[in-house]
Amino acid sequence: MRRLSHLLAAMSLTFAASAVEIVAHRGASHDAPENTLSAMKLAWVQKADGIETDLHLSKDGKIVISHDFDFKRVGGSTNKIVAMTWDELKGIDVGAWKDPKYAGEKVPTFDSFLATLEKGKRIFIEIKVGPEIFPELARVIAASGKTPEQMPIICFGYETSVAAKKQFSKHDVYWLYSWAKDKKTGEFPKIGDLIAKAKAGRLDGLDLHQGFPVDKAFVMQVKDAGLKLFVWTVDDPAMAKKWADAGVDGITTNRPQWLREQLAR
Repeated sequence: MRRLSHLLAAMSLTFAASAVEIVAHRGASHDAPENTLSAMKLAWVQKADGIETDLHLSKDGKIVISHDFDFKRVGGSTNKIVAMTWDELKGIDVGAWKDPKYAGEKVPTFDSFLATLEKGKRIFIEIKVGPEIFPELARVIAASGKTPEQMPIICFGYETSVAAKKQFSKHDVYWLYSWAKDKKTGEFPKIGDLIAKAKAGRLDGLDLHQGFPVDKAFVMQVKDAGLKLFVWTVDDPAMAKKWADAGVDGITTNRPQWLREQLAR
């Protein structure tokens, strides 16, 4: 009987792990320079279900991919993206910092990334700016021929998230939230408050930092409210298994193939 219970428990965990969507954080960023076409293409090779990426708007209205508001960390340029034209941005090398073999890797546009998206895969679009990006984002999405289901939108800014849901009503919109103390109250965020705000804004789910105190009851509280739940950025197998077993919808990681293999053990 004990052996059967252990077997059932193992089967349950394996099923939970296989049901979790594995999202590559800035592409396969453990192995390739983050937010480059090389990282995106490698993520698909590594069997990621989706890729998370970050969108900015150039001075002349081009949507470019970058986590930071400049390329100082990955390309040496301290100029703000919003103050640069596409002609100025497109020559920046954003690969050499990671490995000499990636030297010459250039800043990608969002439409060039969308061209790599295959049927059944998803791109989690993190909007790093405000609603000023919406008109060009709508144009690029329409021109891509991809479905809204393939392009959920994620934002840290609550007002931007709500505005994005109004503008892109057919797309899922998930509210990103960090596990950090409030500067005024000194308290960590309460999941009930986040759920209430997400529902009030007609959002589709939450995308939370891995530091949140997760268990099955925590996840069920979110699911019972009709919301989806994703977690970022998890590279630790024990933490990933904990979230998967609790029933989270997806896990964002820098190491998609490796983490999937760890979850399957």
